[in-house]
Amino acid sequence: MPLTFDDLLTRARALPRPGRRAILGIAGSPGAGKTTLAVHLVRALNGAGDPWVAHVPMDGFHLADVELDRLGRRDRKGAPDTFDAAGYAALLRRLRERTDDGIVYAPGFERVLEQPIAGAIPVPPTARLVVTEGNYLLLGTGAWEQVRAELDEVWFCAPDEDERVRQLIARHKQFGKTHEEAVTWVLRTDERNAELVAATRDRADLVVRGVGGWPDAAGHHRAGGGPGAAGADAGG
Repeated sequence: MPLTFDDLLTRARALPRPGRRAILGIAGSPGAGKTTLAVHLVRALNGAGDPWVAHVPMDGFHLADVELDRLGRRDRKGAPDTFDAAGYAALLRRLRERTDDGIVYAPGFERVLEQPIAGAIPVPPTARLVVTEGNYLLLGTGAWEQVRAELDEVWFCAPDEDERVRQLIARHKQFGKTHEEAVTWVLRTDERNAELVAATRDRADLVVRGVGGWPDAAGHHRAGGGPGAAGADAGG
């Protein structure tokens, strides 16, 4: 049976335990719909009451372009070694272990500038669930393995591949690339990373291939699917 959006809300609500903050990870290839899913989950779970769910994307841990230039990696921006994975793991550990620190500030990512922004995302002590999303949450090498250890569950977004690539090209164009530049970047860089991410799918707790009752832009439930085509698989 295909998952519904309400199924995902129920599963997410069950993650926090008394006196313990939970962290839910959403993984997937570039353009898979990770951010869309995370934003809708956080909005629906918080509702109109006091926020108890926070959204902390992995993208804030992109290395700055000046550092990528120094390392000679700017033409591979978005690959695993162009992020501060150890710093990301350390933040997740702090969010999990220390709920009495007051507000914890996480970095954000400005897509127009294509640069990380320090201290952009406040996580209040009242947050009982943190939703984080990114490509490499399930990667089992280097500091990325530390990231997986800090996550209570990881869901993997697995949309239709043709649609994922179309969405990815459209996103690059939205933020300033020409059509030719967007296609070249997707085929040369993003798809190489996508192959690496796809190989981590079996490590997920849940594979989301489509969601019924997906909310529209206003947050209202509507017919049709979310990220992906149809169906879902439960992992171990």
